[in-house]
Amino acid sequence: MRFTLRQIEYFVAAADAGSITLASQVINISQPSISAAIAHLEDIFRLSLFLRHHAQGLSLTDDGRRFLAEARILLSQAQKLDSTARTIVEQISGPLSVGCMTTIYPLLVPYLFQKFSNCYPAVELNIVPGHHSELIEKLRRGEVSAILCYDLDSQFELDFKPLATLPPYALVAASHRLARRRTVSLAELCERDSLFLLDLPISRDYFLDMFRETGIQPEIGGQYQNLDVVRSLVARGTGFSLLNVRPRNKSALDGRPLSYVPLKGTGRSLIYGTARLAGVHPTAKLSAFLEFCNELLAGKPLPGTD
Repeated sequence: MRFTLRQIEYFVAAADAGSITLASQVINISQPSISAAIAHLEDIFRLSLFLRHHAQGLSLTDDGRRFLAEARILLSQAQKLDSTARTIVEQISGPLSVGCMTTIYPLLVPYLFQKFSNCYPAVELNIVPGHHSELIEKLRRGEVSAILCYDLDSQFELDFKPLATLPPYALVAASHRLARRRTVSLAELCERDSLFLLDLPISRDYFLDMFRETGIQPEIGGQYQNLDVVRSLVARGTGFSLLNVRPRNKSALDGRPLSYVPLKGTGRSLIYGTARLAGVHPTAKLSAFLEFCNELLAGKPLPGTD
């Protein structure tokens, strides 16, 4: 755009006052600034907006009067836009989209959605699932305003607020030889069994790094992106898996029982929390959601887990 709203405001002020001197006093802006704004508008539009009368001020030309009418409409629309923007920012209402990791989505989202909707019924909350990299990309593109994710590395600058720790577990069938152990090591798991790997971006590397750090090379029995598939395969007693979420429901979808055994001697715990793009000012409804998550979830077990 070749002109600014401020230049339009100075022109309108001069037209209303009939004098640059009087306009300067009314809007508390220097006379040279007002004169420069009018000269700029006349130059870029190739119009004569005012007739200058020595010692008698200004009078609008015919073109100037037409220009003034449109300038007033433009300033009115700008004021409406400013008012609408303030309403969007300040009111806790309207649509709000956030993302959530698929591994915690089934446990966390129903609980969070119900609690938040009860407190803020005017907010149309939409929580979309995705893996870590996918959610980061949605956040970057503005498709979601925040995400519930792990504290895993990201190429984008995030404002991450931790909520709780999720330690790693070995997942085995309830009839497995190690199912009743209080803890289990990777070496013990790999002695006889293969690994069914939850094959999601970044999460995959997190689990495989556990083996690299201990110098153990697991036999990969399969790589799957669906957690329920992994649970069902393990429940049949043909291998093990590693997870950071231990639901109260210890059965696979087909009803076969499972056992979650804490890992010992390896693997850092994941921390899950909320994240948004750093440097982007949150709206009132987003701030309400982030504060609500902190009050409801911080330092507490993930809903639906032991």
